Amino acid sequence: CTHYLFIVVVAVNSTLLTINAGDYIFYTDWAWTSFVVFSISQTLMLTVGACYYLTFTGAPGTATYYALIMTVYTWIAKGAWFALGYPYDFIVTPVWLPSAMLLDLAYWATKKNKHSLILFGGVLVGMSLPLFNMVNLITVADPLETAFKYPRPTLPPYMTPIGPQVGKFYNSPVALGAGAGAVLACTFAALGCKLTTW
Repeated sequence: CTHYLFIVVVAVNSTLLTINAGDYIFYTDWAWTSFVVFSISQTLMLTVGACYYLTFTGAPGTATYYALIMTVYTWIAKGAWFALGYPYDFIVTPVWLPSAMLLDLAYWATKKNKHSLILFGGVLVGMSLPLFNMVNLITVADPLETAFKYPRPTLPPYMTPIGPQVGKFYNSPVALGAGAGAVLACTFAALGCKLTTW
């Protein structure tokens, strides 16, 4: 019972984080920076919960099921926010499902090897989620149009945007998010696996 309760708690907290992190449509001045940070946060939340659930049940497929739980929770929460007039796009939420499928695949293909799950699964999720996230970002409402439709308060001086350095790595948010995500996701995959032996 405690294990299942933990799964629900992690999924709810993952959902809360990703709802708040999904606000990058509005950060038009900080779009790339926000995209990288939020891609990494969603990668880590998905990885730790899915690896815990996967190693707890020992059944390939449960990582995808966990991502589905996160997706449904997020739809419900976003639906409530949308009803209050907050402009959210529903299309941004299923982004976790294909990455979770890769996690399941790594676990299944290596005959339930936990270390392969941590290494291969972590890298696959870390590198894939920013790619899927960018596809979703391309399909949502135009950020500038949304920003004009829902004006935000003036930014304080310390948040004044800095122009991107053309040609620098900063200009490739998917590469930066995938690189950092691949390294960090392995650590969080290991944490998720460790939680089953507490």
